[in-house]
Amino acid sequence: MSRVLIIESSARQQDSVSRQLTQQFIGQWRAAHPDDQLTVRDLATEQVPHLDATLLGGWMKPAQQRTASEQAALDRSNRLTDELVAADVLVLAAPMYNFAIPSTLKAWFDHVLRAGVTFKYGETGPQGLLVGKRAFVLTARGGIYAGSSLDHQEPYLRQVLGFIGIHDVTFIHAEGLNMGGDFVEKGMNQAIAKLAQVA
Repeated sequence: MSRVLIIESSARQQDSVSRQLTQQFIGQWRAAHPDDQLTVRDLATEQVPHLDATLLGGWMKPAQQRTASEQAALDRSNRLTDELVAADVLVLAAPMYNFAIPSTLKAWFDHVLRAGVTFKYGETGPQGLLVGKRAFVLTARGGIYAGSSLDHQEPYLRQVLGFIGIHDVTFIHAEGLNMGGDFVEKGMNQAIAKLAQVA
């Protein structure tokens, strides 16, 4: 049995393409892996605060010196990190906002990129500690950005996942969604076809 952690980050609940892709993924994965445990964390309905001095204090201060707010921030970061560490498969549902990822997803990363927990610094530089995990990234994009210099989404996610040791990453892009005509149907069909190969 594997543990699958699914992170939703679309600000929209209705008419969200990335959420549609997530549901498609869940249905196919459950059919192929009925014994797996799936956990969904929705960053739109349960937002993670952005990195601030309170969280830094929770990370850096000895327990006896932390304020109640700093301890609460640390506890939240620990929960999110433990959830990620326990997962065998990570699924990120990420619409493209202004050429990059939603700020809610960036905030989640800021909570789980933890020195000594998900990565460490060695003699040759940083080393990811979450080796052996797989990741799938489901994106929704208004234009067509794959391979473009305007795409700050896929390169960033590859880098940040690799930083913590996750190198087996599959991207499934639904592109051209705001371009009208046949672009929407083509973009969705390509994403669904690739999803069908995943499970």
